[in-house]
Amino acid sequence: MADWTLEEARAYLPRLRRLLGIVRQAADVSVRASANGHATAPSHPVEAGPAPEPEAEADDQSIGPSDALAEIEDRGIVLRDVARGLVDFPSRHRSGQVVLLCWQEGEEDIGWWHLPDDGFAGRRPLPLPPEL
Repeated sequence: MADWTLEEARAYLPRLRRLLGIVRQAADVSVRASANGHATAPSHPVEAGPAPEPEAEADDQSIGPSDALAEIEDRGIVLRDVARGLVDFPSRHRSGQVVLLCWQEGEEDIGWWHLPDDGFAGRRPLPLPPEL
């Protein structure tokens, strides 16, 4: 499990948005293909965010969904829901306790956290409290 700082997670968000877009597009295509084009699965538009650098966009075109998922997993990010773009960045409170920095597509910034057993329903706004 990677220990992300809030600053590191925030810096990675533009790349994560692009990776999630690749994964989501593949998932949407897969749903339609498995239903022979008759699926009524909702379309999930990818949040554009800031325009990617031209070289980043070129790199993204060579990344397939498996590679995108592998990068997310290799970095220790927990992908909770592809359709919602819901992810957790494992982090560590200064007390040593593991906390999850929580973000979902459509949010401009990482503004939430929760304990591992609390899940999305237990999200609390940042900053982390001094004591846990």
